[in-house]
This record gives sequence, structure tokens and C-alpha cells, in this order.
Amino acid sequence: MREYLLTLCVTAVVTYLLTGPVRKFAIVAGAMPEIRARDVHREPTPRLGGIAMFFGLCAGLLVADHLANLNEVFTKSNEPRALLSGAALIWLIGVLDDKFEIDALIKLGGQMIAAGVMVMQGLTILWLPVPGVGNVALTQWQGTLLTVALVVITINAVNFVDGLDGLAAGMVCIAAGAFFLYAYRIWYSYGIEAAAPATLFSAILMGMCLGFLPHNMHPARIFMGDSGSMLIGLVLAAGAISITGQLDPDALGLYVGSERAAVHATVPVYIPLLLPLTIIAVPAADLVLAIVRRTWRGQSPFAADRGHLHHRLLEIGHSHSRAVLIMYFWSALIAFGALAYSVNSASMWIVLGVVFLSAVGLVLLLLPRFTPRAPRWAEAFVPPRYRRRSRAAGTAHQGVPAAPYGPAAAAGTAPAREPSAARKVNGATALSESRSRLRMHERERA
Repeated sequence: MREYLLTLCVTAVVTYLLTGPVRKFAIVAGAMPEIRARDVHREPTPRLGGIAMFFGLCAGLLVADHLANLNEVFTKSNEPRALLSGAALIWLIGVLDDKFEIDALIKLGGQMIAAGVMVMQGLTILWLPVPGVGNVALTQWQGTLLTVALVVITINAVNFVDGLDGLAAGMVCIAAGAFFLYAYRIWYSYGIEAAAPATLFSAILMGMCLGFLPHNMHPARIFMGDSGSMLIGLVLAAGAISITGQLDPDALGLYVGSERAAVHATVPVYIPLLLPLTIIAVPAADLVLAIVRRTWRGQSPFAADRGHLHHRLLEIGHSHSRAVLIMYFWSALIAFGALAYSVNSASMWIVLGVVFLSAVGLVLLLLPRFTPRAPRWAEAFVPPRYRRRSRAAGTAHQGVPAAPYGPAAAAGTAPAREPSAARKVNGATALSESRSRLRMHERERA
């Protein structure tokens, strides 16, 4: 575990430290597209954040290669090299798109080529555990087509959900956390070395997202762009392919009997990771709804619009931060709920807990204008909008009007200030105010 945590920390630190210089480079390079109709932000923001994330990936793989317990992943398997090759190709395509906005079909072709490069180096689906049938071996063409389809779907699902500050990085980080716990359990508890590459990939993916999130939270100083969203989507798909399509269910040795009985008994373990869509179910649902919506209107499935889930959350009254937190909540509920079910599918408490948390999530969706208030002892540690208004009301009773709050302040309908005599200021205060006004006039004239 220590080696994985060290790899995660190194990846996060490298990504975090490089994001600042990458932001300056993106501004100089002109990778600041104009604000489009579907965008939520109001100021031009540089892209190319995927550059820092890619170098964080390289740093994580380099450190893992020099660790004693993780070096066997590179000596016994070619999957890390396959991941790096596919990631470099998809990252290059994303950088070109962030700067020049290449055609959607060209990006789709690049995604398929990147998946094909990983398949050629051994990162492919070899068999699938099918409930009631057994362990189904795939031919070379079947495995290649399924791998390419899985990679393309995952990349575009993550790319589609990248519409709010910190949304894509946070959701993928949550999915990678659940993925890491499952893969580490298979590798450490059962001693199956085939799960080690997927464990490493998920740890590095968490480091990439955690290192980039401080720069990408609302209000974002830089966007990851397609160079980042397609990159983290490919890494997530690579981990799912590694542990699902190359790990034999019989290797667990938990069940005795026929192969069909073994696969059927391990369904709760393998269904959550059979496809990464069960882990990133929210962006996958957004992807499906977007394709259906655009096709129904006679548009291209790749045409951009403002009908995504995060756009709808904003339309019903949720703030930017609240919409992101709601999406985080549903991603964590689905990912860790599936993880808990894979550990113990016979526990009714898991199902009841998921149902209860789903009800809580629905209540949060139906209360878009509810603003939580922090306790008095925590007011100094939270933003002003979460503090109580008692102090403002107290000053109003003393003869000073309270500061405008909420829509009135935004609309400019604040009450007019009272004269200085009514405010009962002393001579020193009045003199200081007159001096400050004089300085402001001098600055305006200058």
C-alpha cells in the first residue's frame, strides 16, 4: 500500500506544480477560445491542462518502475507500456484540438487508433465471465472490437461530462478510488498478480485528478480541455480492461465446482467492473441522453448543446458549486455502492443504505434554493454565503442599514446610504472618509 500511496502522491505533486506554468504557456500560445453559447463560464479561460496531467502520468509510471514491489508490474507485463503509448497518442490529439479545434470525426479516429495501439501491445480483453454460461473466450477480432468500443465509449463519456469547473476531474477521481479499492483487494487479498497493473493505473489516475483539481475548482483558473478529459478517460478504460478482460474468475479459488458455477457465484464481483460504465454511470447516462436528444432533433451526435445533466441542474436553480457536489454525490453512491455489493452481495444493509442515500440525493435535487448555514463556531472557516445573518440584522437595529444580500445586491437595488449625521460618526471617521474620497478623485484624474 505504501508504494501505491507514494506513486499517487508523486503524480499529484507533479501535476499540481506543472499546472501553473502550463496555464501561462496556454495563455501565450493562445489556447483561450472565445466563450461559446453552451459554456457556463463568463471569462475566457486557458485550456491545455492535460499537459500537466500527462507529465504527472509519466512521473507516476517512472516512480513505480523504480520501486521494489511495483517493478514486477513492468517486468512481468507489457500493459504499462501499452498504456503510455495509447495515452501519448490521445494526449497529442487532445492538445491539437485544444489549440486548433479539429473535427469530431478526426478525434474519433484518433481515439480508435489509440485503442488499437494498446491492443497491439497486449492490453486487450481476452475473455468475459458471463452469468449462466461460464468463462467465454474471445477471438482476436472480438477482443479487439470490444476493447476499442470500450475505450471510445469511456473517453467520450468523460469528455461529455466535462462542462463545469472540477466536474470531470472529481467524478473520475471518485471512480478511480472505488476502482483502486477493488483492484487492490483482488491483488493483495487473493495474491493475484494480474490485478497489479489495474491497481497501479487507478492510483496514478487518482493522483492526476487530485493534482489538477485545486486549479480547476470554481472559479477555474485553467481547464483540462480535451487533452485532459480524453486522457483520464483512456486511463480509466485501460484499468477496467486490464482487470476485467484478462483476469480468470477461477483464479480466485473461492468456489469449488464447475466453471459455470464459479462464474455465476462471482457475478457480484465482476459485474461492477465488467464495463467502466457502471463506475461512471452518470457521465455514461449523460452520453446516451445526449446522443438520443441530438439524433431526435436531426443533429449530429457530436453537435454541442446545453442539454447535459449539469446544464439542467443549473437551469432548475442550483448554483455552480452545488451542481458539482450533486454530481459527485451520485457518482460516489453508484461507484462505492457497486463496490460494497461486490464484497458482500448477501447483505441487505447495503441495499437499504443505497436506497436511503438515493432518497437523500433526490431531496437535494428538489431543494435547489436551500442554502445551508454553518454553526457559529465554524463561521470563520466557511465562505460568507454560508454564514448567519444575525450580525447584519444587529447592525441594522443600531441605525446602520444591513448590507444587501442575494438577488437584491446583484440587481443593484441596495438602499441609499443615510447622511453622515444620521449614522452618528465622529469627526475622525468623517475626516478619514473625506480623505479617502479625495484620494479616489485624484486617482481618477490621474
